[in-house]
Amino acid sequence: MLLLIECGLVLIALAAAFFFPRLGVPAFEWLERRFVRLSRRRGLSVAIVGVTALGARLLLLPILPIPEPTFHDEFSYLLAADTFAHGRMTNPPHPMWVHFETFHEIQRPTYASMYYPAQGLFLALGQVVFGHPFWGVWLSTGLVCAAICWMLQGWLAPPWALLGGVLAVVRLGTFSYWANSYWGGAVAALGGALVLGALPRIMRRRRVRDAALMAVGLALVGNSRPYEGLFFAVPVIAALLLWMRSANAPALRISLTRIILPLTALLLITAAAMGYYFWRVTGSPFRTPFQVNLATYNPVPYFPWQSVRPAPEYHHEMMRVYYLGWWRRQYEFGREHPLFLLLLKNAGFWLFFFGPVLSVPVFAAGVVSPDGISFRHCRHNTRFMLLVCGSVLLGALLPVCFFPHYIAPITAAIYALILIAMRNLRRWTPCGRPAGIVMVRSVPLIAMLMLILCAASPAIRNRLAPELPTWYSPPAMHSYRSGIIAQLAQQPGQHLVIMGYRPEHIPYNEWVFNAADIDGSKIVWARDMGTEQNRELIRYFKGRKVWLVESDQANPVLSPYPRE
Repeated sequence: MLLLIECGLVLIALAAAFFFPRLGVPAFEWLERRFVRLSRRRGLSVAIVGVTALGARLLLLPILPIPEPTFHDEFSYLLAADTFAHGRMTNPPHPMWVHFETFHEIQRPTYASMYYPAQGLFLALGQVVFGHPFWGVWLSTGLVCAAICWMLQGWLAPPWALLGGVLAVVRLGTFSYWANSYWGGAVAALGGALVLGALPRIMRRRRVRDAALMAVGLALVGNSRPYEGLFFAVPVIAALLLWMRSANAPALRISLTRIILPLTALLLITAAAMGYYFWRVTGSPFRTPFQVNLATYNPVPYFPWQSVRPAPEYHHEMMRVYYLGWWRRQYEFGREHPLFLLLLKNAGFWLFFFGPVLSVPVFAAGVVSPDGISFRHCRHNTRFMLLVCGSVLLGALLPVCFFPHYIAPITAAIYALILIAMRNLRRWTPCGRPAGIVMVRSVPLIAMLMLILCAASPAIRNRLAPELPTWYSPPAMHSYRSGIIAQLAQQPGQHLVIMGYRPEHIPYNEWVFNAADIDGSKIVWARDMGTEQNRELIRYFKGRKVWLVESDQANPVLSPYPRE
């Protein structure tokens, strides 16, 4: 419904641009004069964007409270956060680890998340400083909105940069799943914005600070989305090296001392830290937790041209159903219908990053430009942004699976292209009518109207939004697990919850996820492995109250585990 409303508002705006181009001109001009005046204070603009993003999410807490994790990836990132919050890089394998096997985690050689550590570090910061991992999500969302504004200031005039920051606040910092789940997205986008914002500043000022910011951005990208980050880094590094060989480049001594050495040194430190982390988790600096997880559980490849490996030995039926069922179906679909899969991926990309309202200036570029849509006639800045986005999109389209946060490093580049299109569209005056100005003015207006409608929507408040990757689609999956946790939290002592699944159980609705310190947790979640093995688990956790939960009931409830 919200998507249809947005489409309707766009059509109304297009009609107004051609038939009522003078509507509201005095009010818009008054606002624009003050907006331009504020945008000239660059540091203040960046700070206002960041604070506004943080404040907007706080104001939405009555509508969208602190989210409960529901998906496998979220629990895995939370395990990493809890591990880091305890001052550890990983956890020793548990003696009863076979009862705790679950998705996107490894149990041996150590107990850890399979993901790279950047998102977990931000969540750990929220857990340690503010008492809950969500505040790490909140902080990363505010930082990425501010970083997008800062990045755009390096490529565009200040008013457009501030407008881009405002649009990022509305679309990324409020109702998007980046701001309302633990999946990530904002951290990788923050890294990408730092890299792209540092590049033009390095070329203009040759400062060590900008080279350091680029290195920090590359470190964030490499430790959150390393695969897509490789496709992101290649055009950036190539542009930097080509500039160093151009006539406008500084002397070699300046390039070495102010750019190459600081950038290389920080990247080497990052590589060493990553190798040390991998060594602590997997026993090898060249073997990632992600690789360990794939080798242990998932024989189905990520790329459709690869072959399925022999299935491992699964200790639990749900693990087999997930990897040899859902995962394999995705893989086979990608092999059999590559074009349809490509369309689905592009639809997900368009819905989240553009949608109807931001598509207007982009699609209008072919009408506004006298040469039409042509890469050859684009300016250098536009070409570079297109190359960066095209490189990352190419890499993201190769695997079978796709989510918008996979390509988060190019978020700032996408906003730059949108703002460039809006700048060009503003000059469009068909038949002497300022239709382009009206269309550009309608973009932030529609975005704000949609923000208000989202806040008033019962579907959003009740987490019943359709599972489409739009900017107003917080996760809609409902889990009874949080209710069981709240019920057990009110009871004294420690608890062991044994989960029973029916054969028709959907693997996405998973309950068996534990904290970093399993033995010290108030609630321990374990899989039902039959009477004999359950008895062994209960003996290990003697002193705990033991419960059984049948998750596939219409309303799962706690029941005391039957004793002999």
